[in-house]
Amino acid sequence: MIPDVIDFEILNDYRIKVRLSNGNTGIFDVKPYLDKRIFTELKDCSYFRRARIEFGTITWPNEQDFSPETIERKMELS
Repeated sequence: MIPDVIDFEILNDYRIKVRLSNGNTGIFDVKPYLDKRIFTELKDCSYFRRARIEFGTITWPNEQDFSPETIERKMELS
């Protein structure tokens, strides 16, 4: 079963502290994605901080998102 993002906190340097519905918590680093077309808008720190949870994952107003699978696979567990 794919876990949902149930809570998050925006950290410095384009990192997000994430808590998943399966109990895992960790840091998801968005920096590797910032030069990909859909995510370049996230370079604006004020826009980056506008993240919210929608449909079990982290999304931004212009429909950027990361799948929960990507977040879980790429985050550093804490």
